[in-house]
Amino acid sequence: MNAASFSLILAGVVLNAGAQLLLKAGAVRVGPLDLHLGRLASAAVELASSGPILAGLACYGVSVVLWIAALTRVEVSLAYPMLSIGYVINAIAAWMLFGESLNGMRVAGIGVIIVGVFLLARSGHGA
Repeated sequence: MNAASFSLILAGVVLNAGAQLLLKAGAVRVGPLDLHLGRLASAAVELASSGPILAGLACYGVSVVLWIAALTRVEVSLAYPMLSIGYVINAIAAWMLFGESLNGMRVAGIGVIIVGVFLLARSGHGA
């Protein structure tokens, strides 16, 4: 995988991770949604008027375009596992931004993901 292809994948992953964080921020602001049939319209309005949720959806849109561009250059069997970088980004950012737990087991899992991504990236070089 060349640097341009990896950059497309990484940019898409970062935008996707950012989208998740924005959706979480919006969800915290909106609070628990009442999804009973009579409240669906008002829940939709609450979501549609939330800046972080709209920004998160926009990030998703851009990330899809970047992802498609990456798939025109890289095998999906190599590109798709790279999405796991998003787990690393989100775990650390959620810990920093929302005070979510980042215990030893999660840190160990993040380490395994990082090693796996490194090995996958190297496999694209014929190593």
